[in-house]
Amino acid sequence: MTLPKELQDIFIHKQKSYKMVLILVLLEEMRVTHLREVSLTRIKERFLSYFQEREANNLPVDAPPSRMAFRWADLPLKRVQYVIDSPIEALSSILDYPNGSYTLGFKQEYYNRWDQSVLDELYQYAQDELDAYYAPPQSDFSLREDLLNIMSSYTQAKAQPLTGHPLAEYVRKTVPEHLKSLPFIHNHFKVQGSVGRGNWATIPWLAVMYPQITDTIQRGVYVAYLFSADMQHVYLTLNQGLGEARSHLGKADSTTYLQERTKEIRSQLPENRMNRSDDIELNDGRLGDDYQTSTIAYFHYEREHMPDNEQLITDLWDAMDSYMFYIESQAITPNTVWTTIVQDEESEEDFSTQIRDRDVQATLSNIRDYITQRGFYFPAHLIENFYLSLKTRPFVILAGISGTGKTRLIRLFAEAVGATALNGQFRLIPVRPDWSDPTDLIGYKDLSGTFKPGPLTSVIAEASQSENRHKPYFICLDEMNLARVEHYFSDILSLLETQSWQGRHILTDPVIPVATLELESDLERYGNLGIPENVYLIGTVNMDETTYPFSKKVLDRANTLEFNSIDLMQLPKLREESQQVVEAVLVEQSFLRADYLQLIDAYDHYAELITRTTERLVTVNDILEDIHAHVGFRIRDAVCFYMIYNERFGLMNEAEAFDLQMMQKILPRIQGSQSGVRRVLVKLLRLCLQDSVRIPSPMEDDDAFWTQWDRGNTPPQANYPQTAHKLVDMIVRLDEDGFTSYWIS
Repeated sequence: MTLPKELQDIFIHKQKSYKMVLILVLLEEMRVTHLREVSLTRIKERFLSYFQEREANNLPVDAPPSRMAFRWADLPLKRVQYVIDSPIEALSSILDYPNGSYTLGFKQEYYNRWDQSVLDELYQYAQDELDAYYAPPQSDFSLREDLLNIMSSYTQAKAQPLTGHPLAEYVRKTVPEHLKSLPFIHNHFKVQGSVGRGNWATIPWLAVMYPQITDTIQRGVYVAYLFSADMQHVYLTLNQGLGEARSHLGKADSTTYLQERTKEIRSQLPENRMNRSDDIELNDGRLGDDYQTSTIAYFHYEREHMPDNEQLITDLWDAMDSYMFYIESQAITPNTVWTTIVQDEESEEDFSTQIRDRDVQATLSNIRDYITQRGFYFPAHLIENFYLSLKTRPFVILAGISGTGKTRLIRLFAEAVGATALNGQFRLIPVRPDWSDPTDLIGYKDLSGTFKPGPLTSVIAEASQSENRHKPYFICLDEMNLARVEHYFSDILSLLETQSWQGRHILTDPVIPVATLELESDLERYGNLGIPENVYLIGTVNMDETTYPFSKKVLDRANTLEFNSIDLMQLPKLREESQQVVEAVLVEQSFLRADYLQLIDAYDHYAELITRTTERLVTVNDILEDIHAHVGFRIRDAVCFYMIYNERFGLMNEAEAFDLQMMQKILPRIQGSQSGVRRVLVKLLRLCLQDSVRIPSPMEDDDAFWTQWDRGNTPPQANYPQTAHKLVDMIVRLDEDGFTSYWIS
């Protein structure tokens, strides 16, 4: 069998052997007591006994923390608590450790779903991981040879053109692939090598980065090999990015900040063999000094006395272990360092929460509960779907019949993360039928030459203020298709295509052409005003005789969530007095902001998922080509990003997520009256069904097939049930009326 998703990756970040041993002794005690929660004292006894037995039998064993004892035999039982606190915290997603309690167990919600076979497999999983941990690291390549090849060839290579040089390809591609083949790196980390851009770098490097922390050596914490300028030394370092600190704080302040940060991180790391002095000599003046400032811990190797390959692999394992210990012990997220700086400047009432990847599910659950307590109910996975759609791209369309709660969902979702009309972070903009150009949204220049900002520009200007950049701003374009969307919104759609990283923020090209602005005050306020990363645009649409349809230009740039399944029996319930009131959670806008703008940014870590998703889209595209409705790279990338975020946060299974993307990115493109449209719809329906089901032709009167899809009935088993239901609706509409569209319900 396969372990449940919540258990599959719990040992990716090892934290020495403590995690595996904790799980083993917990399961052993549960077998004896037949209880879900067991005595913490017995856990500590078993935990200590395990290490003492290995130590007594001269087997490989992690030493206890040096500040407590030199040997496990000398460690008092009462001090074991300090050893197991860290792995308990690292496993807090599955473990139940009540405050003030002397018990430990698995969380009730998970334990209720697991039978004995799951616990047995978890035990074997922990044992296998422990055996692999104590086995000497193996490699099918020679890290020693890789390092020496670079050091012996680099000086001579620098005298030759960089473009296309074999050594450059070796450092950028070959060695990173070698490192990624190691089991403790594999697909969990991004590995990158650099010899410079345009010109050879004085100090080449190889870096291993955890994508949720950083994907560049300019920010965050990472592991890197740094080669000295004379190629006589190489340092394996635990390092932190200097670039962002330098650009935001200046040279003097950034140096001081990173020196203090280095001391803080060093104090938190467990004792190991890595050197923690500042004695790094890269022989390159200023750049060498910068690396010395940013280095937290390191191993030093000399070219003439390079250790054997086994020792180098072991050292890299130790460095990676320190890296992951730091990440987990700090519960760090990609912009933590900058959150710290921002929060120091904020008042207490402006404080907002950084959401870790593992806390996304709980945060969305809180949002759902917040909405439910206010008397509104939405279909399963709608909140997750809405969140993933915003995370993928900051423009989402909510479609459906009038009165289904589209605008209410946006407002309540915004409120649940601290964005309200009162604090200016939620803005409702009703669209008027007479809007024919962007001036109603963006603004215009009056007869005196003064720029009069539109409602969208006003929100963008407010959100762009430095003190507001960490807050999410929601703009609801209510009934956005009362006017032709392409006429008044096309400039905004084009601007969203210009998103790019500018420093640590995502920004677009300016909203307002400089030529439009004459007054100095207008130039200062609006001259370089792009759409910032913390602004999210959501449109609500009704499809009836009073509205306009969407062009593919609009549909390509949005996820379209449909509201048509209505259960009128979802009545509000009175909240019991004992029920806790669900409060809003003020979140950092990075909770919603995209982490990737290009597919290559995510490819190293999610190559397999991207490949699977693209293969599915290729199959769909082959079908859509018959009616010239096939999709391009923009939709491919958006669907892949949606699937990546879904997997990263563990929100839905892969088939459920792709089902929603078919509904939201593919089906809205299909409409028409010709027979070719029906052929395409039928082929897509077959793709959605698990078995080869015969679909009746329009000439047949086969109510039995179509009625099984009616609400309340059970249709054939489908890989993508929501898409299948919608396809059946579209086929029936085409057969009955001679025309069909996604928007006809």
